Amino acid sequence: MTTIQLDSTPHDDAQKNDATFRRAEMRSAGLESEIVRCPAAHRVLTGDRPTGDLHLGHLLGTLANRVRLQRLGVPMTLVIADYQVITDRDHAGPLRNRVRTLVADYLAAGVDPDRTTIFPHSAVPALNQLMLPFLSLVTDAELRRNPTVKAETQAAGRPLGGLLLTYPVHQAADILFCGGTLVPVGRDQLPHLELTRAIARRFNERYGPLFDLPDALLSPVPLLLGTDGEKMSKSRGNAIALGADETSTARLIRSAKTDWLRQITFEPDARPEVASLLQIIASLSGRSPVDVAAEIGDAGSGALKALAVDVVNDSLRPLRARRRELLADPGYLDGVLLAGIAEANATANDTLHRVRSAMGMDYLS
Repeated sequence: MTTIQLDSTPHDDAQKNDATFRRAEMRSAGLESEIVRCPAAHRVLTGDRPTGDLHLGHLLGTLANRVRLQRLGVPMTLVIADYQVITDRDHAGPLRNRVRTLVADYLAAGVDPDRTTIFPHSAVPALNQLMLPFLSLVTDAELRRNPTVKAETQAAGRPLGGLLLTYPVHQAADILFCGGTLVPVGRDQLPHLELTRAIARRFNERYGPLFDLPDALLSPVPLLLGTDGEKMSKSRGNAIALGADETSTARLIRSAKTDWLRQITFEPDARPEVASLLQIIASLSGRSPVDVAAEIGDAGSGALKALAVDVVNDSLRPLRARRRELLADPGYLDGVLLAGIAEANATANDTLHRVRSAMGMDYLS
């Protein structure tokens, strides 16, 4: 097994992360052509924590890309990471309702349950049993160096919980159990995927070839800001929820932070709040943010926000109508989950059997 380097400096980590990103960027560009040529040769694994309603950032950043990949013919597994809700909080909240709502958001955005497996993490016991051998392949230092673990630990302001510490290994189990080959991620999630690749590689070296090493499929959508100028987030209350009504949407957009310059220009570094609104309009209308800015010209932020209100509400109107229909039929949503749970359990049981066989632990065979 490869020797694991335990000590590193922040400078070393930054250099390593930059190099990892450059490799992933090059590989991701090549993967897009591979997907078009042979979509069935890949499997996408992705998902969300059910901590609240999905918002416009999710639609433009992840949901639209999932629907695109599905339409290309790529098999897809969506895991609802309910166990991960309690990694950084004491209470899970109204979890059952949030899971149903998440499924409704997926389907309203265009995810097809006949072509995509949707299931909650906690309903697949074999998936969680994969955690034990996977944990034996990583070090405490590697887990603590993970940027998400670091950030969430600092934000929590309390001692590190064991579930949070093993959060990246949970994700590795999610990806590897179903043979995931593609994981759509942003740059901040690359360290998670690198650890998954390390776990797969170390398992193969120790017990024999069983797992493919998954690749990152980098999201092309830039960071979208919330109405307060900070990162759009469910927890900050600065996002436009997919299920919000049109009046609330208009009020939120009109309250969005911009700047005092009257001429509207697309300058992401110098004018991030204005650029974010332009990017939202452009993404939903299939235009360039530079062209949108030129159209508004010197009409000011009032005209920018008015256009954003019209485009967002017009674009989300069919999704919101479908979402209401789905939420009115919880039995259908539960049926989608039950079908996904059955399929995920069959896959996870098979993977766990193969893992045990490779490790010499197949006592019931």
